[in-house]
Amino acid sequence: MSEQTPASLSAEDEARLTAAKKRVGRSAVIGAIFLMATSAIGPGFITQTATFTQTLGASFAFAILVSVLIDIAVQLNVWRMITSSGKRAGELANSAIPFSGHVIAVLVIIGGLAFNIGNIAGGGLGLNALLGIDPKLGGLITGALAIVLFLIKKAGRVMDIVLIVLGLGMIVMTVIVAFISQPPVGDALRQTILPDTLDFATITTIVGGTVGGYITYSGAHRYLDSGQTGPEHAGPVMRAAANGIFVTGIMRYVLFLAILGVVASGVTLDLTTDAANPAGQAFGAALGEAGLRIFGAIFWAAAISSVIGAAYTSASFLSTFHKRFFGGWSLQLATVVFIVVSLIVYLLIGTAPAAILVFVGGFNGLILPIGLTVFMYIGWFRRDLLGAKKYPLWLLIAGTLVTILTWYMGIVSVGPIFAFLGIGA
Repeated sequence: MSEQTPASLSAEDEARLTAAKKRVGRSAVIGAIFLMATSAIGPGFITQTATFTQTLGASFAFAILVSVLIDIAVQLNVWRMITSSGKRAGELANSAIPFSGHVIAVLVIIGGLAFNIGNIAGGGLGLNALLGIDPKLGGLITGALAIVLFLIKKAGRVMDIVLIVLGLGMIVMTVIVAFISQPPVGDALRQTILPDTLDFATITTIVGGTVGGYITYSGAHRYLDSGQTGPEHAGPVMRAAANGIFVTGIMRYVLFLAILGVVASGVTLDLTTDAANPAGQAFGAALGEAGLRIFGAIFWAAAISSVIGAAYTSASFLSTFHKRFFGGWSLQLATVVFIVVSLIVYLLIGTAPAAILVFVGGFNGLILPIGLTVFMYIGWFRRDLLGAKKYPLWLLIAGTLVTILTWYMGIVSVGPIFAFLGIGA
């Protein structure tokens, strides 16, 4: 039997390595899309949609439209800049303006902590709808399982698969409820453009819940793992980001229509009690007891994936302070600690879970314009950091207009947002 030469073995190994890198790259790209998508339509957004649809009715459609338009300008700019530079957000910001990355990192970590408390609260609400257990116990179970899932070997690939399954499951379930609830589509379409009621606190909250805080950077940071970085990959990056935005935009509007149909039929959703789960009530009203249980399972699954995603993305910003957190066990340990702290804070505070989920969206909406301002500065004045002399002018103009808009909305919304937790006016 002839023996293979070292050269042939080397070629074979190289081919296997190339194929493995391609599989990892594809997984990371798909994971980036679904990480952004499931983060944008996680438990916070679902609860915010039910809450604001109850209070604003069809006028909430305008807030969704604005959130999608802002999403486009934010995500296309952030994804392109981060992947072109090959650096995480904090490091890229520091390269442009010294210590600005540290400021963004601190804000994202604080916002991510607030968001993760809300995600754990969402897990509690999901298990309450599914099994009827106390939301606090449900939150404890959710946090504990999130830690276990994250510590599984190849957690990144497991998370990618979970995110894909959850995303598809939520879309199917929501479409069914939207069909059964028979919402006033004509009125919703009219108020998407010409709302009867305009509420900036609502818009800021829904923007924060879908693109604020860690969500701004989650997909882009995950995309870095694909290895497809540099300005030469700008085309595929933009397409991936656009696909994620398209999926989330459709999902947001269909979810709104599903709940609007229930509210328009005369059902009043409970928004105040400790065990209030307005979205679960809407699904239960449309599909009965079985629908409430199924919704609970989907809601909990979305929550636990968001717990992992929020913790991982927030912890990834620690690399801004020290390179040891760029990957490996240091990052894994930091992520676990982040989940543990979020869980402890959730168990100690007495605010209703639904109120937490609404507030964290508003809070992340308040910190969104700070990071955007730094990124717009990079786009206009530090293109050398992006490895290319040219950058799409339309993208810069859109991003700048959105930055100005988010600053304005944040300033006029501070009081009402903190009022969600009984703080301030």
